[in-house]
Amino acid sequence: MFKIIIPIPEEKRAVQVSKDLPVLVGMQIGDKFDGSMLGLTGYTLQITGGSDKEGFPMRKDMPGTGRKRTLLAGGLGCKYKGKGIRVKKSIRGNRIGEDIAQINVKIAEKKSDAKPVWDLLGLNRDEIVKKSEEKKKQKSQKKIKNS
Repeated sequence: MFKIIIPIPEEKRAVQVSKDLPVLVGMQIGDKFDGSMLGLTGYTLQITGGSDKEGFPMRKDMPGTGRKRTLLAGGLGCKYKGKGIRVKKSIRGNRIGEDIAQINVKIAEKKSDAKPVWDLLGLNRDEIVKKSEEKKKQKSQKKIKNS
């Protein structure tokens, strides 16, 4: 079971879909696939990254499916520590395996007659916008209380 995160650029929001798609196993970052597997007919999606069940990120420049400890000087999975400083971090390879929990995708192509993502997934856009705005208000109220 994968959590697939699909950003919607014109809305500046992301949609999360949980699906069991064994077809994605073996694909790697940068590969494109038909969105009809997720119920998004008329869309082509491209894999941009992901993370495993423990939260370790996938990295495009690391081959394979396994987790490896490598020296990183910055980039995905490592905060920049300064010039010349490298840190040993665990990261995932660029191939999707059985232990990947989340896959990040982006919309690569959209046919002209394709319906909006909200309609194809059966989501109510207004409810999702309302919930996200309520979360933002709660976060800002917590910051005010803590100050």
